[in-house]
Order: sequence, then C-alpha cells, then structure tokens
Amino acid sequence: MLLALAAVIGGLILLVWSADKFVDGASATATHAGMPPLLIGMLIIGFGTSAPEMVVSALAASQGNPGLALGNAYGSNITNIALIIGLVAIISPINVHSQVVRKELPILLVVTLLAGYQLIDGELSRNDAWVLLGAFFLLMGWSIVEGMRGRGDALGDNLAAELKEKAMPLGKALFWLVLGLILLVVSSRVLVWGAVYIAQSLGVSDLVIGLTVVAVGTSLPELASALAAIRKNEHDLALGNVIGSGLFNTLAVVGIAAGIMPLSVDSVVLYRDWALMFVLTLAMLLMGLSYGKHQGRINRLEGGALLGVYVSYTSYLAWTIMSA
Repeated sequence: MLLALAAVIGGLILLVWSADKFVDGASATATHAGMPPLLIGMLIIGFGTSAPEMVVSALAASQGNPGLALGNAYGSNITNIALIIGLVAIISPINVHSQVVRKELPILLVVTLLAGYQLIDGELSRNDAWVLLGAFFLLMGWSIVEGMRGRGDALGDNLAAELKEKAMPLGKALFWLVLGLILLVVSSRVLVWGAVYIAQSLGVSDLVIGLTVVAVGTSLPELASALAAIRKNEHDLALGNVIGSGLFNTLAVVGIAAGIMPLSVDSVVLYRDWALMFVLTLAMLLMGLSYGKHQGRINRLEGGALLGVYVSYTSYLAWTIMSA
C-alpha cells in the first residue's frame, strides 16, 4: 500500500511538472511557427492542460479500468469549475470580456448534454466514441477559424502577453516538447497503477478514485495557470483555460478512452456525477454571459457557492470511501 501511495503522489507531481513543460515547449514551438496567440491558446494550451487527463484515461481504459478513465474526465470538469473557478473568483472576481469565451460557454453546455444522453443506456460504445471525437474535430475546426480571425479579442491579448513572457529558443522549445510528452506517459502509467492498487486494496470503485484523487491531481495544471492568470489580471485566460479543458475532457478524453475499450457505465455516474457537472456548467454559463443589465462576471459570493458545492461533493465521495 505504501508503494502504491508513493506511486500516486510521485506520479501526480511528475505528471503536473511534465504537463507544464510540455505546454511551454509546445506553445513556444507554435510561436516560432508563426501561429496566432489566440489559436495557440485554443488548441495548443487547451490540449496541453488536458494532456494529463487524456493520457491517464487512455491508459486506464486500455488496462481494463473504465471507471478510472471516466471518473478522471468528469471529475476533472467538476474540479475545474467548482474548485478552480470558485477559488479564483473568491480571490479576484472574474470579469468576462472575451467574445470567444462567451461563445465557448454555450458550446460546453451542449457538449455536456450530449455526454449525458450517451450515458442513458449505461454504456459508452465505440459508436459513442466516434460521435464524441467527431464533435471534437468539428470544434477544433471552429477553433482554428476563431483563432485566425480573433485579433483584438481580450483572450488573445492575454495569451500574447503570456507567450511573450515565456519565450524560449526553438531548440529548447522542442526539447521540452519531446521530454514533456515522454514524462507525461511515464508518470501516467505510474499514477494509474498506484490508483488502481489503492482502490482494490480499500475495496472502493476505481470510479471514486478517479473522481477524487486522480481528478484533482490532473487538474493541477489548470489551477496553476488560473492562479497565475489572476495575478496578472487576465481573467479571460483563467476562465478560457477551464472551458477549453472541459471541452477536451468531455469530447476527446472520454472519446479516446471509449474508442480504446467500450465503457460500461454505472447509473450513479449519470444521476450523481454527470448531473452535478451539468448543473455547474449551466451555473458558469449564467454567471459568465452578459444579458440585460447583467454583465458577465463571477463574483466572490458565486465563487464561494461553487467552492461550497465542491467541498460537499468531495466530502460525500470521501464518506463513501470510508464506509466501504
């Protein structure tokens, strides 16, 4: 058990560090290739911050642990909205200026509804995976168009400043890109082994382990980037990272996992985990959009409510572990 616990902790630390290096290297390489900042943010950084969930879920599915794969994806979305956005809004209320972010919020809600529809029959088949991945590639096409023409957008301006601050020579960028990707895979294998071993030892489902320990660990890159963005008053970047990660997790992470091995889904995932993910996504949409006299803003009270939901949900999952 101690070895498995060390594998989880060490795997998470290496996973977060390698994901950060991978994102830095990929972003710098894309900058050298002349890619617009907004496009880098929507594609490269969005992919990079979701890379831990993607690799962990793919490995878990290939090793016959579908609960861990699905729990990691949905748990990360819940953590990103309730914990990260909640915590960030308490520190500094989030004002939404970016038109891209305002367009992505409704898309994330629609994608979440699609995910819920696929869970009704109790499984995620390869056909479901193709639908998710097809929607993902359509979304990527839209992102490319928006990224190419999104000059003057608040999110693009934030990203341009961020990329300038992290500029590096091409050789160094390629080095971190390759090394970061290799270490992502290695750390994910270590983490999955440790998480599955602990779940089996405690007699709890790998779904719950995925929703808690693994989900929080793989969401650390989003938390770090959100806190860094808020320190620089780049609110749209903080919110944009979370929305982008949610889209990647729901479509690409689950799609890849189900494509590797169809997933049998317990009904509790639909009425507990997906339902909460949907409610949180809807709440973020209503808070972040401008309508009538309401300006797109997530204030401290709303942030506290999100954080309270996360604490309640996690406490309930912890109780299920303790009572198992």
